[in-house]
Amino acid sequence: MIIDISQVISPSMTVYKNKKEKKPVIKQTRTIKQGARESSILLDSHSGTHFDAPKHILENGKGMESFSLNTFIGQCKVIDLTRVSKISASDLKKFAVKKGDRILLKTKNSSDSKFNPEFVYVDSSAAKYLASKKIALIGIDALGIERSQPNHETHKALLKSGIAILEGLRLKNVKGGKYFLCALPLSIKDIDGSPARVVLIR
Repeated sequence: MIIDISQVISPSMTVYKNKKEKKPVIKQTRTIKQGARESSILLDSHSGTHFDAPKHILENGKGMESFSLNTFIGQCKVIDLTRVSKISASDLKKFAVKKGDRILLKTKNSSDSKFNPEFVYVDSSAAKYLASKKIALIGIDALGIERSQPNHETHKALLKSGIAILEGLRLKNVKGGKYFLCALPLSIKDIDGSPARVVLIR
């Protein structure tokens, strides 16, 4: 069974903090009468389901191409944390987190139909714990992995450790457990983040 856990891209989609500039702009540039229908797409690199690259936060961070494709494809764990309001190290220590893991965090964010400024996030203690475990990828069902944290401590702890961050997942109908993950960013050179189509296979 294939489960699509990506957001649908459209001009009406939910974006981070409801910022107008993050809304996609899709414009038809040619018509059938001109020979073929074509469109242009203006899309923020951090709207919808997307990856964060080190360049997003780190002064000398690298772009998405710095990650091996092996990071994005393989076994993963969906961890159900729908009962917590923020994710700390103590929440994650209850699970068998190990080196190379791909972890997707399911929270009550997945039940939100609109942007919620009080979204569940990963605090710095959890980020440092995951970094110490040397996981490969962390995903969450919020448009941001941190919330109003000074100096972006969560992002920095993860990205400095080479951990790929995947945000904006739709996990409402996904149960906790093991899955096969396929989450591919666009092949754009030296970019700070990228939209992604993400599916789970079971």
